[in-house]
Amino acid sequence: MACDWVGTQLARWFKLSTFDFAILSVTPDDEIPLGHGCHAEPGPAFVTRAERGHPWGGSARELEQIDNPYELGPLVVFDTWTLNCDRHSPDPATRKPNYDNVFLSEERAAPGHFRLITMDHTHCFTCGRELNERVARIDRTKDDRVYGLFPGFVGHLDGRQTDVRDAVARLRTFERRTCEAVVNSIPPEWEVSKEARKALCELICQRAGFVADNIIDWLSPKCWPQGRFDFDANGDNP
Repeated sequence: MACDWVGTQLARWFKLSTFDFAILSVTPDDEIPLGHGCHAEPGPAFVTRAERGHPWGGSARELEQIDNPYELGPLVVFDTWTLNCDRHSPDPATRKPNYDNVFLSEERAAPGHFRLITMDHTHCFTCGRELNERVARIDRTKDDRVYGLFPGFVGHLDGRQTDVRDAVARLRTFERRTCEAVVNSIPPEWEVSKEARKALCELICQRAGFVADNIIDWLSPKCWPQGRFDFDANGDNP
């Protein structure tokens, strides 16, 4: 839950469309069903507002109906920054693509169109493992694989190189104080230790610089193999 809370705040900072979200205080008198006969326990809970729409089915053609195609490239940059293995893993042979984590909302979209929503960040940073002080290991801070790049995205990124350039430029502006504010907003009831919070912030900040320096080189062979990317990693014409 802490990873989802932090990841969704970072997605919003990164100017990606997300569901409206908040932390809701659940009381013993509340009966919020979670499925399988379970209910939410009392305490702070991360909640999002439902929207009309449906999960993406995985086809490139369906993406032609979204009103915000300019978010596709930044979404890949974001997933790579946050090591989000639960949308499209760098190794789909070991972890299947999760199309449900790309939502097509009917709200605030043109008739017959959709708005792409970035959702579910429970597997950011740890890939579902425990969030602890070991999260900032060097193999994670320097992971050079691309996350979130669905095959259906690739064709839509051709001609949208500027979206990636702008996402890189924004990532370069990320500051530690922003990270600390987000990480420190994790409710104490979720039992994330001081050491784990410090390590998480270290991971996020180190990866911001590392990904900004390298993501264009990582994406170019996959998305622009003919050398049609017109900007270097600093956003300048080569």
